[in-house]
Amino acid sequence: MLELLFCAFFTILPDFLVRRYAQGKRIGVEINLFSVWYELRYGITACAMLTVALITLVFYYHPSTTNMTSFFRTVTILPEGAGRVKEVYVTNNQSIQAGDKIFKLDASKQIAAVKTAKNRIAEIDAALVVTKSDLNAAAGVVIQAEGSVKQAQDELDVKQTLFDSGSTVVNEREIIRLKTARDGRQGTLDATIAGHKSMIARVTLLLPARRATAVSELKEAEVSLSKTIVYASTAGTITQFALQPGDYVNPLLRPAGILIPEIAGAQIFQAGFGQMAAQVIKPGMIGEITCFSQPYKIIPMLVTDVQNAISSGQFRPGDQLVDVQDRPKPGTLTVFMKPLFEGQIDKILPGSKCIANVYTNNHEALESDDISTSRWLFYHMVDAVGVVHALILRIQALMLPVKILVFSGH
Repeated sequence: MLELLFCAFFTILPDFLVRRYAQGKRIGVEINLFSVWYELRYGITACAMLTVALITLVFYYHPSTTNMTSFFRTVTILPEGAGRVKEVYVTNNQSIQAGDKIFKLDASKQIAAVKTAKNRIAEIDAALVVTKSDLNAAAGVVIQAEGSVKQAQDELDVKQTLFDSGSTVVNEREIIRLKTARDGRQGTLDATIAGHKSMIARVTLLLPARRATAVSELKEAEVSLSKTIVYASTAGTITQFALQPGDYVNPLLRPAGILIPEIAGAQIFQAGFGQMAAQVIKPGMIGEITCFSQPYKIIPMLVTDVQNAISSGQFRPGDQLVDVQDRPKPGTLTVFMKPLFEGQIDKILPGSKCIANVYTNNHEALESDDISTSRWLFYHMVDAVGVVHALILRIQALMLPVKILVFSGH
């Protein structure tokens, strides 16, 4: 309507003035309800064409969208494992800080696992003490076996000397018996040494390794015990939280609630513009927004980034071929914007729906020395009609309460 009135000022109004004062045609006689089209046909036709051209020019070079909001992430409140709730430390809609307790699960199993791990460590420590005592005893047995072997060897050497000298005191049978006795004692010594080495390995390798494993199991059990208490990972407000002692919580099927972080309302807004705007919108452009939560406030914005893909074209590989006709929505161009000045969106709630305009600026092109006259005039016209879109945005901001509260019934 605004564009039509503006164009009528340069087309229909001059046509009417010529008909009325230059040609002398009178209102109600030559110019009446039935002859308006014939009498003002040139002005009406020119107005319609100029209006269409102006609307196309405005909406192409100064894109607008009603699909804009500030998205934010929420943190799901849930434990790392399933369990039954024992204690609840917070209430719904309560503000909490990072590290605050939220709720606690029944930890009977985890406490038992900790006690078992501690008992296993104590058992290994006791076995280590006993094994060290056995090691000392085994060392004495080795010394005793070595003495027995030496005694048998000395006796064999004496008898062997007598036998070799031709003495009749010792016979060959006696020599064989002494060798057999010596070999038997040597075997006992070898077995005793092997047992001693086994005990040394048990004291220095096996039991320390078992103790290290038991310590690791204790730490694992203590970690599992600590995870029965759920803490806030960030500061924020708890919502949709109705947990009570005795409830069963499952990290896959039954979360406890939602935490809205304090940093959720970041200074970034996401807007979805028509795909044709991809030729116009570039990072660094200036825009304006008005939001439903602050309808009378116009906030200047800066385009920080433009997503280089259209979300409607994404697909997930499956067992069926993708048919393009199954995607009727063309999708929008995602544009990221932030306020031009700090503190201007502090009162806008995260997730608010907004209306956004982005304005083409040809100031640098107009300052170029090699620009042609026709292009200079065109760029001036493009920048000038941006005022129309800015005015439309302000009218929308004024009409938002009426549109929402009266005509939509909300």
